[in-house]
Amino acid sequence: MTLGVALLAVLLVAAVASAIAYRRASALRVARAKGARLNSLPIYHAMFAFLWAALPAMIVLAAWSPVQSRLVDQAVLASPEGRALPDSDIQRESILGEAQDIARGKIEAGFNPESTALAPRYHEANGKYAAIGGAFALLVALAGAAFAVTRVKFEFRARSGVERWVMLLLMAASTVAILTTLGIVLSLLFESLRFFGMVSPTEFLFGTSWSPQMALRPDQAGSSGEFGSVPLFWGTAFIGAIIAMIVAIPLGLMSAIYLTQYAAPRVRAWLKPILEILAGVPTVVYGYFAALTVAPIVRDFGLSIGVTSASSESALAAGLVMGIMIIPFVSSMADDSIAAVPQAMRDGSLAVGATKSETIKRVVLPAALPGVVGGVLLAVSRAIGETMIVVMAAGLSANMTANPFAAVTTVTVQIVQLLTGDQEFDSAKTLAAFALGLLLFVITLILNLIALTVVRRYREAYE
Repeated sequence: MTLGVALLAVLLVAAVASAIAYRRASALRVARAKGARLNSLPIYHAMFAFLWAALPAMIVLAAWSPVQSRLVDQAVLASPEGRALPDSDIQRESILGEAQDIARGKIEAGFNPESTALAPRYHEANGKYAAIGGAFALLVALAGAAFAVTRVKFEFRARSGVERWVMLLLMAASTVAILTTLGIVLSLLFESLRFFGMVSPTEFLFGTSWSPQMALRPDQAGSSGEFGSVPLFWGTAFIGAIIAMIVAIPLGLMSAIYLTQYAAPRVRAWLKPILEILAGVPTVVYGYFAALTVAPIVRDFGLSIGVTSASSESALAAGLVMGIMIIPFVSSMADDSIAAVPQAMRDGSLAVGATKSETIKRVVLPAALPGVVGGVLLAVSRAIGETMIVVMAAGLSANMTANPFAAVTTVTVQIVQLLTGDQEFDSAKTLAAFALGLLLFVITLILNLIALTVVRRYREAYE
């Protein structure tokens, strides 16, 4: 028996318990003994039985899975073949990994001959401990099913029981989300503190030179590396917050105005989904478009106007495509904000003689401005976290320049560069990625909080 088979058996027990509870509740509903009335519908009794039979057993299986993995490893290492393994941790891990793959049927034979001898031990131990865990989970499922079925009575409030289970599931989901966020912050924070123990925070936050390459010998030039993050954040702001916004804000806002104020309902029903498709296009596709189509056009344009430093990798090419990518973010938020403006305000403006365009410019847009600003800030947050477009169209050079035809890079690109390949987390070069991630996380969080605050104030005013 495997844990997958045990899970299927648990679900089967839960389904049978649900069917029995439904039939018993339906029979009670028809009987109405002594004028009594069933408190909850039969479907709630069925759901109550299914939840009591399935969820506790599934929790047992989830908790048993890591325990089983550890017990299997101990059993294999305690076998004669396991005791004969080399003392080197690297060789041992390699042999054990190959033995696991052979036991699971992923490969037929390993590079190490010892792995073939260990595979039957893994198969035997896995079957033994999976049977133990599966049997215990089945007992829990049967106990839960018996408890739920015996609760099927006239006065039992099955609906309240189901709602309590749903509430627990919602709380568990919320807790997982919160703990995940906390884990991300703590992992960034601890590694960032290690980095700041090697590099001064002042140099990192205010330095203007970025060259994290570490020399192999102390007498080499630049052996200590340079970790000034200002060029990286300037490149991020230049591409994502300046060039991209110059493209996204006018196009997104005008699209929203047309779709809400001028377009016919049938036209809006077609154009709005087509516009929002842009948000679902993979960023690597935008990167190909920027590198193969937009970048050569930008380079040729720069050379034609006399910019001799125009490069095929430029901030302008990446920013233009990134602006196109985030148009739906600005457009959707602006669309919702404009549509939420009370019709009485439009009617009042038209009643005093204003034209439709004057009403939009002087009444609708000022009233919808908080929502529009919130959408812009959310779009900026999305733009500064983009990586693929910058890698493929803007380059990897950490240049602090205002020339849009020059190659620049961003924080996210450098994080990818620092963590690419087999890295050891004991050098300032590798740990710098966590410091960059922490600072970018803080900036993005602040932008999101500002956007949510603005949108909340808008909703309170018009809902």
